[in-house]
Amino acid sequence: MSEIKVNSIKGVSASTAAISIDNSSGTCTANITNRTNKNLVVNGACLIAQRGTSSTATGYGSVDRFKMALSNVDENPTQAQADVASGTTPYSLGFRKAFKVTNGNQTSGAQTGDVLIFTYNFEAQDIANSGWNYTSSSSNITLSFWVKSSVAQNFFVNLVAFDGTVYSYTIETGSLSADTWTKVTKTISGNSNLTFDNDNGVGTRLEFILYRGTSFTGSVTLNQWAAYDSSNRNPDCTSTWYTTNDATFEVTGLQVEVSDHATDFEHRSFAVEKRLCDRYYQKIINNRSTEPFGVGNIDGSTQAQIYVSLPVEMRTAPTSMEVQNNATDIAMRVRSNVTCTGFNFFGSGTHNAFLEIQVSTGHGFTDGQAAFAVNNGANLFLAFSAEL
Repeated sequence: MSEIKVNSIKGVSASTAAISIDNSSGTCTANITNRTNKNLVVNGACLIAQRGTSSTATGYGSVDRFKMALSNVDENPTQAQADVASGTTPYSLGFRKAFKVTNGNQTSGAQTGDVLIFTYNFEAQDIANSGWNYTSSSSNITLSFWVKSSVAQNFFVNLVAFDGTVYSYTIETGSLSADTWTKVTKTISGNSNLTFDNDNGVGTRLEFILYRGTSFTGSVTLNQWAAYDSSNRNPDCTSTWYTTNDATFEVTGLQVEVSDHATDFEHRSFAVEKRLCDRYYQKIINNRSTEPFGVGNIDGSTQAQIYVSLPVEMRTAPTSMEVQNNATDIAMRVRSNVTCTGFNFFGSGTHNAFLEIQVSTGHGFTDGQAAFAVNNGANLFLAFSAEL
């Protein structure tokens, strides 16, 4: 019987081995680019935008899981879900949407206390259970993304680990050419000081820094873990983008994987990505009159108790509810509709929400009678948030 004995198999022009062999055990490690369930980022291709496609709000406002953070700005930027233009890379790689920030008019210039960033938060348990030996300097994760800026400039990106003693790791995009998509890849080794709790709190935050004033910047060494310093979060920022009215910055293809190199982006279907996003924010939309969204019972002469089933278990029990339109767009129904006069959100579990809906006296219903709530208007939605 013939046999081949080698240490590794590598492509002619490759820098890393496709297959590495352990000489002692005879086992091998293969670098496979099309692995599934490897991307720790939810909605990295920016497919889902349940809140809307454009907003000037601080916090979550457009693309799911991407959050704006602002301080001391003269005019809020616009965050949006944008189209990736055909004929470009990353379009040719299957990307159709991006998260886009359009700067406001910062008439006061770049001030020391100004902040304009956007972030992505990871659950601690997703990092803890990812397979990354994060306390070992020989175990790696790799961050990759596509980025485009309308202004030629270098930008900083922070990875901040929150559990235990807070540590941060700062990289740079390198000088971007204006209006040109660029892929950024960075492999990040573990560190003995890192801690990630096995829970559903914020374990890590990824920060894209469009501008931070000098009250928060200073002497920071790139490409290494360091104890977090609130006065020196990243090196001093170039202010050109921030002081350019309507400057734009776009990101897509955001991926974090347990690997010592970047592999092909894990494209997930719209349906799968939507369900992953629903863990943090889910919207129940009723577009058709009389379409039910919850069931319960009549409770006395002026109200009903209604339970709304949440299709996807949420990260934690939502503490508030967002409603489009008003109470008169909700009706209680037994055999016929009665328009409601008000409602209260009484809390929820991770699978359901409990509402108290008021109706006027003389509605003709009987205490204890089964009932359900329906859409009494147009485009009614209820939305629940359990964001990090």
